[in-house]
Amino acid sequence: MKILIMGIPDSDRIALAQALKHKLIELGRTVDWYNFDHSNDRNFGDWGQIEQAALYMRKLANASESDFVICDFVAATHKIRDNFAADYTVWVDTIQENEYADTNQIFEKPKTFNTRIAVCNLDFWVDFIVNQLQ
Repeated sequence: MKILIMGIPDSDRIALAQALKHKLIELGRTVDWYNFDHSNDRNFGDWGQIEQAALYMRKLANASESDFVICDFVAATHKIRDNFAADYTVWVDTIQENEYADTNQIFEKPKTFNTRIAVCNLDFWVDFIVNQLQ
């Protein structure tokens, strides 16, 4: 199952992804986790590169043989999220903007998602998401 954890930078996406990965592993599931923010291939100065992020992350996720593949990245537009084609989407909506004005400008609030997190309480949300996935 391909899980997208998306939201603007500094919204606690990475912490949620890590906690979810560890919980699923504790439950005996195999998990791969990819974070585009820490990829050496990123270049946010070029809009085309941002759109390519979804295709790159989708390629990694589709190649995985794990039970769950968690991909966390900004996924700023509807097109990017559609290109990624997640099975389950978590929108981490804990902050409205950050220091990156260009990201704040292009970010489109998602119209569809499985879970929206407005206040980050990792233990609560990890348990909630795991229950949704089972």
